[in-house]
Amino acid sequence: MSMNFVSDKVNLRVNGRVATVELNRPEALNSLDQELIKGLVCKLKEISDSDEIDIVVLTGKGRAFSAGGDIKTMLSNTNGDDFFPIMDCISELIVTLYSIPKLTISAVSGAAAGLGFSLALATDYIIADKTSKLAMNFIGIGLIPDGGAHFFLEKRLGETKAKQVIWDGKMMNANEAFQLGLIQEVADGILQETLDARIADWLSRPVQAMIKTKKILAEKNRPQLLKILELEKYGQSKMRETIDHKEGIRAFLEKRSPNFIGK
Repeated sequence: MSMNFVSDKVNLRVNGRVATVELNRPEALNSLDQELIKGLVCKLKEISDSDEIDIVVLTGKGRAFSAGGDIKTMLSNTNGDDFFPIMDCISELIVTLYSIPKLTISAVSGAAAGLGFSLALATDYIIADKTSKLAMNFIGIGLIPDGGAHFFLEKRLGETKAKQVIWDGKMMNANEAFQLGLIQEVADGILQETLDARIADWLSRPVQAMIKTKKILAEKNRPQLLKILELEKYGQSKMRETIDHKEGIRAFLEKRSPNFIGK
């Protein structure tokens, strides 16, 4: 069975028991604006209700997986009225993806940065192309990670290493991310071939037992994830008021190094 659903910013392809959800803003390196976030939630809920689908692959069209939250959106939403609804949309996306009763894989090529990296971390398994670049780089513009990144990084790395990754905010290549334990696999050759091999392996297993394990852990961890998303929302709101954040954005736009003063 093959179906094609196309919404403007999200493409959904279903092939047998596998659904591929593709972020479709290649001209903006698949940066996440509110419309794209809502489109992803909508497609994931549609998939969640299907008994036919067992595996969901998340990928980005063009040169990047996702370069993160849309900076233009951030700049235009200087008042808090628009900020909280967007953060609530992000929370809904992350909780939906993390707890969907399917096995989820992020296939990362190009950049997975900021919120784009948080999105990948919300899936069960990350395969990255060896030329990909991964970064939890909120610190560069005086912000904290959101999209549940504090939860996912602490789960994958432990608290001490999670803080280090967040505070450093450096761009990692696929091998560095793999060595740290942030991703599960680096594609040897062509990303699609590595992805196909992983899918074939999973489809040959008792998938319902795998999904049940996922559901048990997701159910156990759900209160903590919701708590972190809430803390990130209010924490980010505070960070947006800082002098350092405003300087970080200016420096980003002017393509220079920021001068942070700790305020």
